[in-house]
Amino acid sequence: MAETRSRFRAVIFDVDGVLVDSPHETAWREALAELMTGDWKDLRPETSWEEDAFTAAVYRQVLSGRPRMDGARAALEHFAVPDADRRAVEYADRKQTRLLQLIDERRFHAYDDGVRFVAAVQAAGIAVAAASSSRNAALFLRAIPAPDRPGETLLDRFDADLSGRPVAHGKPDPDLFLTAASALDVPAAECVVVEDAISGVQAAKAGGMWALGVARFGDTDDLEDAGADLVVTSLDEVDLAAFTAGRLTRRGAV
Repeated sequence: MAETRSRFRAVIFDVDGVLVDSPHETAWREALAELMTGDWKDLRPETSWEEDAFTAAVYRQVLSGRPRMDGARAALEHFAVPDADRRAVEYADRKQTRLLQLIDERRFHAYDDGVRFVAAVQAAGIAVAAASSSRNAALFLRAIPAPDRPGETLLDRFDADLSGRPVAHGKPDPDLFLTAASALDVPAAECVVVEDAISGVQAAKAGGMWALGVARFGDTDDLEDAGADLVVTSLDEVDLAAFTAGRLTRRGAV
């Protein structure tokens, strides 16, 4: 998208899938497997769940970008687990326990292109905020060194961290991103949201913001269909000179 509305004054980053290859997907998958082969094994014939049914595609389409309880409920409904509303609490708690174990085991890493992009836009005088639905996002960001600031972490780079902030409605509603824009004191129309999830892109557009999609898993078409203004497979593909001038485009684009 080459049209210019104004200079971008803020970039709002999702964390999981954009800045960090976090173990959320693994935690959701393993937690459900534990329940379906343990405490909930008697329910299994009533469901569509199988050992290999919880695929990466299911995670991206059903859970990615959603608050924990919304994601738990959506996954259980996807697999036709009875009484999904009530069981979502137990599933979400089991997932959180497993996630913390994976974090302790350092089963995650930063996406270098994402870390570079944070530093580059901030160096250009553009405000940056983290706005993940996950309350665990700060744990990941605090564990990643800031490459250009010895002794600091990636979390220290952000002007605001809204991750896990309670809002009236989770993604695809724009509440979290609008809260981030307000915290930065920047109008929504001058904010760019960086997202890897369909629900996140939809939330950005619903809030009147620009949406930069990061398709790390071959889901370019899905993010474009969700309304992303530009989709890249790596944030290194973004034309930084154009970005600082208020244009969201790919390097080398005519």
